[in-house]
Amino acid sequence: MWAEASSTSISSVKKCIISQFSNFCSVISNTIFFLFYTEDINPFKEKPTRGSEYKGEKTMQTISGLTELEYAFLFTLKKVNSIKLESIKPFFTNLPVDPYIKGHYRFRRFSRFTVSGNELIKLPHGYFLQSKEYNPLMGNLKREFEELEDALIKREEFQKLVLAFTDSCKLHPEAEIGVHQIRITCLPTNFGNPAPEGIHRDGTDFIGIIAIDRENIQGGETHLYVAKQEKPVFSKVLNPGEMVLVNDHEFLHYTTPIKPTSDREGTRDVFVMTSPSLIV
Repeated sequence: MWAEASSTSISSVKKCIISQFSNFCSVISNTIFFLFYTEDINPFKEKPTRGSEYKGEKTMQTISGLTELEYAFLFTLKKVNSIKLESIKPFFTNLPVDPYIKGHYRFRRFSRFTVSGNELIKLPHGYFLQSKEYNPLMGNLKREFEELEDALIKREEFQKLVLAFTDSCKLHPEAEIGVHQIRITCLPTNFGNPAPEGIHRDGTDFIGIIAIDRENIQGGETHLYVAKQEKPVFSKVLNPGEMVLVNDHEFLHYTTPIKPTSDREGTRDVFVMTSPSLIV
């Protein structure tokens, strides 16, 4: 049936299921969610040892112009129970300020990797570059950030987070993964804006937003959209240990501003992973 469907009918089915799925997500949390799920593309099923399954090629079939992966994986929410975050949290207290954002409320590091077996391979330093088409605020600007700390990269829990992203997105072994380590701060007199560029795409293939910590804040709700003019199809505050995976070709995303729940500073700590890394 799917092989005979037109691209128009597929688009209509997608919008219908996304609408129904949005209602479902507003009721259920801490669950694995799939759109257009097929067993072969289940991103969180237990996988065999690397080497037996990962041969450097994606095994996908084409369904009316869409690969099975694109058709199966639109967005997914996952609770990463097996990864202990306590050993990672201290590394967010030593982030340099993001020099490209006014207000000194965003702190950031950035590195890129490939994966070989279960090993992360750190790639040379480069400049982060997005097109103005995707980032009207800082597009076409080469941005340079300090690298992630070596002590963090060596942590087994950090490596597990990156592997969870690559496994879930079925990335081929040569794929580059960009890892942004970001802290947003806020005060009663200065709210923090995780997405100053507004509702947007990153201009990559896959995005993973992994919540590490929330301290003394409200807000910071992650939204996904099929179009800027429409209501979000997914809205949720990501709690520590929760990860949302997004097909950047299918959805725009946004995170609402944060403000403190008391008179002291509030913080929101996340890793944002992308593939490709958008490094030049």
